[in-house]
Amino acid sequence: MENQQQIVIRVADHLDAHYAKRITDEMESSAMARGTGIAKRSPEYVAGKMLEGKAVIAVTHTGQWVGFCYIEEWSHGKFVANSGLIVAPEFRKSGVAKQIKQKIFNLSREKYPDSKIFGLTTGLAVMKINSELGYEPVTYSELTDDEVFWAGCKSCVNYDILMSKDRKNCMCTAMLFDPKDHYEPKETEQFFEENKKGFERLVRFKQWKLLKPFMKKDNGSSSTLKMVFAFLFHF
Repeated sequence: MENQQQIVIRVADHLDAHYAKRITDEMESSAMARGTGIAKRSPEYVAGKMLEGKAVIAVTHTGQWVGFCYIEEWSHGKFVANSGLIVAPEFRKSGVAKQIKQKIFNLSREKYPDSKIFGLTTGLAVMKINSELGYEPVTYSELTDDEVFWAGCKSCVNYDILMSKDRKNCMCTAMLFDPKDHYEPKETEQFFEENKKGFERLVRFKQWKLLKPFMKKDNGSSSTLKMVFAFLFHF
């Protein structure tokens, strides 16, 4: 049943730091449940984003935590990423993720008007939200080359795949919003809707193609097969 509590989505501040541990715990458990990896962040790191005014938080009018997302800058501000999008389990599929993404996108445009905004995702739902904001699918070569960003992928279960492809491909789909050269959101949204089935088939084929060499190497071990099915059927 959809949660009917009134939700406030706003820029986080120092008073929200007490939510940091809850947020990072949910990030980790959510990634484990999906069988995917994330660049792990500490509660101190998340709280720091709140203090800097580079995060968006969603809470109910009674103070219950609902969702969160933050901004990271790379390549000396040439690129920014809206990272760590997470929604509390009881509020998922309520549309709040889309509202948080819109808020953090607007905040990114306000703070970094000339920066390219990018994201990496394995989920069609996030791809759809990004498309509605004007993001376009791109190759990894169009993203930041900041070594610190890519080092964050070391905690991901797919890091070996990323490195085996010389950081040119992996499970995630890269998406980019370029403030100086982009389609209007309605155009990218329409393109996604018209090609949704094609995107889904492409993502699944990509996942199978990239995982296949690792299955052979591990001789079809149960852990590898578990990872394969987690990726192929999580949609």
